[in-house]
Amino acid sequence: MVLVFIDQAEKQIKKSAFEVLSYGAALAKQLGCAAEALVLGNVNDDLAALGKYGVTKVHQVSSEGVQHFDAKVYTHVIAAAAQKTGASVIIFAHSINGKAIAPAVAVKLGAGIVTGASALPKTDAGFTVTKTVFSGKAFASIQIETPIKVVALNQNSFGVFTQEGNATVEAIDVAIPSPSIKITATELVKGEIPLTEANIVVSAGRGLKGPENWGMIETLAKTLGAATACSRPVSDSDWRPHHEHVGQTGLQIAPNLYIAVGISGAIQHLAGVNRSKTIVVINKDPEAPFFKAADYGVIGDAFEIVPALNEAILKSKAGA
Repeated sequence: MVLVFIDQAEKQIKKSAFEVLSYGAALAKQLGCAAEALVLGNVNDDLAALGKYGVTKVHQVSSEGVQHFDAKVYTHVIAAAAQKTGASVIIFAHSINGKAIAPAVAVKLGAGIVTGASALPKTDAGFTVTKTVFSGKAFASIQIETPIKVVALNQNSFGVFTQEGNATVEAIDVAIPSPSIKITATELVKGEIPLTEANIVVSAGRGLKGPENWGMIETLAKTLGAATACSRPVSDSDWRPHHEHVGQTGLQIAPNLYIAVGISGAIQHLAGVNRSKTIVVINKDPEAPFFKAADYGVIGDAFEIVPALNEAILKSKAGA
């Protein structure tokens, strides 16, 4: 059986979970077994409706001890649930939470693991998983030979597929260990699209010359329904908050559309965004390295191009 971990926050299932469910269901079909899911904590979403992504059953742990993410607790509970359900493959999203718990679950189960998977495993002669390596510059094929296997899927690398059907929802009884951390306060950033969940991201760098010029980036993002991001020098200079920093040492994202304004495209930045489906670069320097990675490039002054682009999109929406 393939067991898919459903990541959630603030009682809402994360967007990445739907892709992982589709991936797990496709793998189960390939292996000739069932796909089931596991969710920790209470959620507002209709769990039975997750059947449309291909899982037949959703196991839920609703105890108070799992209402907030704790890597130690989640690792113990997921491993126990996998053993109880007889899962031979456990699937995670290669997200911030997934990176914290998938390796620990693998250790606890004595399982082989591949993180950053980019495609379904080849199962005709073993169990071989393809993943990205060297910051997305190459691919590696890794064979897992242990009886239990753990795979963490890269965001936006497989897709979301639906079908008719509902899943049965069952409570699963597993022991909950004492948490290793205590939450004393929570500060939420409201009114923003989380970068890791965004389909479109508008990002900018030092080419904007100062924080006072960020209004046009926020305006374009609002028009597109996008999240905003920045390069590391911008966050280091406190022009933008650090949670917007994308790159090798910041968040690694994979939106459908990434628009980079005034960013040269150093390798450290590319490492965080090169899994984007489409990259658009706006820069006045025709020799900017980012143009080599771009699907579309615009050479020119961002202070002229961005407002014009925003106006054109608004006109297009009005005429639609």
